[in-house]
Amino acid sequence: MKLLRVGARGEERPAVRTDDGKLLDLSSVASDIDGVFLASGGVDRARAAVESGALPELETDGLRVGAPVARPGKVICVGLNYRDHAAETGAAIPPRPVVFMKDPSTVVGPYDEVLIPRGSVKTDWEVELGVVIGRRARYLEGPEEAAEVIAGYVVSHDVSEREFQLEYSSQWDLGKSCETFNPMGPWLVTADEVGDPQDLGLHLSVNGVKRQDGRTSDMIFPVDHIVAYLSRYMVLEPGDVINTGTPAGVALGLPGTPYLRPGDTVELSIDGLGGQRQTFGQA
Repeated sequence: MKLLRVGARGEERPAVRTDDGKLLDLSSVASDIDGVFLASGGVDRARAAVESGALPELETDGLRVGAPVARPGKVICVGLNYRDHAAETGAAIPPRPVVFMKDPSTVVGPYDEVLIPRGSVKTDWEVELGVVIGRRARYLEGPEEAAEVIAGYVVSHDVSEREFQLEYSSQWDLGKSCETFNPMGPWLVTADEVGDPQDLGLHLSVNGVKRQDGRTSDMIFPVDHIVAYLSRYMVLEPGDVINTGTPAGVALGLPGTPYLRPGDTVELSIDGLGGQRQTFGQA
């Protein structure tokens, strides 16, 4: 099932996208798609409502699509998780997942404007598979237990400012937490519909030029390993999002380092999870 949130900022309503592309209003089933919804059996209730045929259809013309999960409690990121991306940045293959946090307020809709920070000269793109947690998780024993706490998956754009990230601090947060730096969506696709998360293609282009074209099978640490690993060091709560890394093709690793400028348009997608499109503006 594909869950989403539509409407003006701060006024989004929950919806479900059917296989034929219709949007059905879930407002009678839930007030929002968030941690409470996921933890309380919201996905099952939504599925039953769709099957009943009682949900009203939404008019899509001019309707904004927001992030499919209301502001997450945590956005946890794994860096250097694709071998080709580590190589292009000159980094060694990490022996353990490289973990950092991203301000949850960075999360915006998949088609919203992204703002290049004031003083930025190295704003970069990163298409990533986002994992949405559906159940509280701590000290998971392994991949099987990890799979059981995953509600679904999203397209996540981990926008980064490389100068802020790598030159201004020994930690990465400054370059990762600028406003609008995590477009998400368009849908939260439930885990049962995605199937194997290690068999998905990731794609990104800038101004029509293909820049990233990778596969999740190239991850150093697969999804289930990441979820179990993180649960040893922090409690994962329903609605939390994990960005699992990006393949090669970021501006940092390309000849001439063609960083983003106001007016640039980035389009990105993951197989089965939909696509995003953002035009960059100036903060």
